[in-house]
Amino acid sequence: MTDTERRDVRRFTRAERMIHRTTATLMLVCATTAAFLYIGPLAQLVGQRHIVATFHEWSGVLLLVPVPLGLFSPAFRADLRRLNRSAPYDRRWLSAVRRGLTAPADRPAGKFNAGQKLYAGWIAGAVLVMGSTGLLMWFIHLLPAVSRTSAIFVHDVLALAIAAVLAGHIRKAFQDPEARRGMRTGYVNRDWAGEQHPQWLTKTARPQ
Repeated sequence: MTDTERRDVRRFTRAERMIHRTTATLMLVCATTAAFLYIGPLAQLVGQRHIVATFHEWSGVLLLVPVPLGLFSPAFRADLRRLNRSAPYDRRWLSAVRRGLTAPADRPAGKFNAGQKLYAGWIAGAVLVMGSTGLLMWFIHLLPAVSRTSAIFVHDVLALAIAAVLAGHIRKAFQDPEARRGMRTGYVNRDWAGEQHPQWLTKTARPQ
């Protein structure tokens, strides 16, 4: 075992990484096909609009699949519990963000910081709403009391919000190579974990 490996701690299992990759891929297909369907200059580049629409529709439906399948993974279920629970130090993290404090000591975090918990909850709800309104647009007869125009409006407005939030998520990921490494390989440097997620390291991490 090398010195680097000794300094590493396991952050994500293979199942967790596959769920993230599959969800990210489907989200990217949804966003890209949506751009080609609704942005004029891009739409003009597509000769087979119905094919793009089919990819958009089915990637949206499949986007609802990875998380339920992930429930078969104990590690993924444990992470969902972490994401759904607020800890006292989460309030400190949010307070530090509001005051513009960036030092790691001012932003204590468990395996997931308060910002990641808020993002996970928001994006999960947004995907459910997008899936529901998408199905209403696709099968309008399911709920005849809801007009297709209303479904389209909610779908389009929320799509813009998701695009903005995803852009912020991707930006943060590119600013943190070690976090990306954790999602890519499953392991992160112990020093990074102690700085960015000290509550998680002290409670759950063990030498590899």
